[in-house]
Amino acid sequence: MSSLNATPAGERVHIGLFGKRNAGKSSLINALTGQKLAVVADVPGTTTDPVLKAMELLPLGPVLMMDTAGIDDSGELGQLRVQKSLQVLNKTDIAILVIDSTAGITDEDLKMLQRIQDKELSCVVVFTKADVAEKNEANVSETTASKQFKPNETQEKAAREAKQNTMQGNAAPDAKINAITSSIPLISVSSTTGKNIKELKELLAHLVPQKKAPFPICADLLKPEDQVLLVTPIDSAAPKGRLILPQQQTIRDIIDSDAVAVITKENHVGSALKNMKRPPAMVITDSQAFGKVNQAVPQEIKLTSFSILMARHKGNLEQAVLGVAALKQLHDGDRILISEGCTHHRQCGDIGTEKLPKWIQDFTGKHFNFSWTSGTEFPTDLSLYKLIIHCGGCMLNEREMQYRYRCAADQNVPMTNYGLCIAYTHGILKRSLSVFPDLAEKL
Repeated sequence: MSSLNATPAGERVHIGLFGKRNAGKSSLINALTGQKLAVVADVPGTTTDPVLKAMELLPLGPVLMMDTAGIDDSGELGQLRVQKSLQVLNKTDIAILVIDSTAGITDEDLKMLQRIQDKELSCVVVFTKADVAEKNEANVSETTASKQFKPNETQEKAAREAKQNTMQGNAAPDAKINAITSSIPLISVSSTTGKNIKELKELLAHLVPQKKAPFPICADLLKPEDQVLLVTPIDSAAPKGRLILPQQQTIRDIIDSDAVAVITKENHVGSALKNMKRPPAMVITDSQAFGKVNQAVPQEIKLTSFSILMARHKGNLEQAVLGVAALKQLHDGDRILISEGCTHHRQCGDIGTEKLPKWIQDFTGKHFNFSWTSGTEFPTDLSLYKLIIHCGGCMLNEREMQYRYRCAADQNVPMTNYGLCIAYTHGILKRSLSVFPDLAEKL
């Protein structure tokens, strides 16, 4: 985010555009946003890697628009682009399947639609280039081309009405139309003339998933006027002039619950506690300072970390707690994957590449083979690994984090997160879960 006032990417509605090369995806994203965010050309394959843009899209609000490469890309490099496009599905809240109305529905479109439905995503099928189709007088029937979805129509009603539409000329057979219209709304647009772009925005607003994250970060653990001590180390890797995102989000959550946030560095925990008129309801620390903070905070005060709270916020805490126990079952030479949701310049003392491996090997007395991924990269085949350790995922949305944990569970690979792993290797796992007594009792 370029501004501290911006909604974090992980909290935005993620809208992904998928379709064949030259179907009009980039033109559509430009028309939806009113900006030239994506490069548009008549040459197929102009978009090579996913293009992400955080913005306000009325009437939806804060969204992350994701333009992708064509699903029919060819060649070795093209297949890599297709895989990147398919990876975007894992973080998508609303999928837009873009079909060139002058070309009709193809098998690639239907395969993509099946992938979208398999992931149970909200979806709309958009037929582009309506202005060209109308000039050709053959590709899309007048009833479909002029179809407009009113803002107060539900997806189900739109789908029922769409089933009554027909396509003529060079369009796909009825069997393909039925596959599209059985449960998904259709709309025909022109990115050139702006036809039905406003109606598409209204339709998207009604497809937004209403499900919220399973838990807030910590607001439900606090009472009004509770005090919370936040320990935020500031080192060479910290962003200049600001706090990192989990710290920002936690402060906001505390304030929203009418509690009080007190912030200090790890070297001043003792003096901060002495200056507080009453003990804090909890202490929340950066995970890498767990050892020092644990010594400074009396045992009767609850202690946890930003990373652990983020795991609960994304809905993965219990699986992560169960996964951390795998550390004691590993053997020399086993492979461990350390994965982060963001990309940043690695510096000396980096937590993922230096501190975590050292703490793990010191704790177990064994040597392991470590691999690392960051950003959108996450292996589909996890069978090589005996353990996965993930960051808190503040830059990833709930759907993406739960997808990653499901992949691990499906392949029987234990998965945990930074905070729990650090607490475990420092011998304070149970204490780090003291704010969640039900989970702590399972240890």
